[in-house]
Amino acid sequence: MTLAETVSQTVNDGELQRFIEKHRRLFVLTGAGCSTDSGIPDYRDTNGGWKRSQPVTYQAFMGEELTRKRYWARSLVGWRRFGKALPNATHHALARLEQLGKLALLLTQNVDGLHQQAGNRNVVDLHGRLDTVRCMGCEHRSPRHALQQTLLELNPAWARLDAADAPDGDADLDGHDFSNFTIAPCPRCGGLLKPDVVFFGENVPRDRVATAMQALEAADAMLVVGSSLMVFSGYRFAHATAKAGKPIAAINLGRTRADSLLSLKVERSCAEALAFL
Repeated sequence: MTLAETVSQTVNDGELQRFIEKHRRLFVLTGAGCSTDSGIPDYRDTNGGWKRSQPVTYQAFMGEELTRKRYWARSLVGWRRFGKALPNATHHALARLEQLGKLALLLTQNVDGLHQQAGNRNVVDLHGRLDTVRCMGCEHRSPRHALQQTLLELNPAWARLDAADAPDGDADLDGHDFSNFTIAPCPRCGGLLKPDVVFFGENVPRDRVATAMQALEAADAMLVVGSSLMVFSGYRFAHATAKAGKPIAAINLGRTRADSLLSLKVERSCAEALAFL
């Protein structure tokens, strides 16, 4: 790192601290960059592009049995580490922000539940939670860890496989024949099980958006932490904040969709930028 870059980061750190101190009620939106230090990979590069193939779509998951088999096979392997992930310094810093009474709401695009593990209580999981499984027939919800045991019992040969981690509990199981994988049915009605998360091509529940927008109206500034905001479900809140004439600060390594709307941008890791908390 050059001297100029070091000075720039120091200035940004001071500006970020002043931004947080100045605003009484912050609307915080978090993304994958919050959880990379917990061992959960992110989706995008510093230019906002995909690092790997795009995630499975809702339409493909619901309409194609082989897609569901592929998803659950990869999830069986990926859940071993994802299910044991722990909060990192970024999560603890944002929990401290809530303890200080500075948080109007923490809206997270992540599905890992690590903000709640760190102590945040005023959280909306915009895209749902991966630790819960939903039946698309009877709407029964059940714990993901219980499904893991069922999948292992149904697919003992797959239990011995390992692979590199991919975002959101996925694993890079390339080159395998997924046709012989057995999917577990709903334990209550025998219906189709899906993680209780919003897939690409699926709509975010209206009540979550409404709750977040209400909190945004009560906030006096927005803080984006570890999100490129490339997905509209998150970007809409930055757009609404700017339209309301409220300032936005962002911590993100690389480009965001809302760069032109920002009052302050800090291009550092989330944990480093929020270390003062």
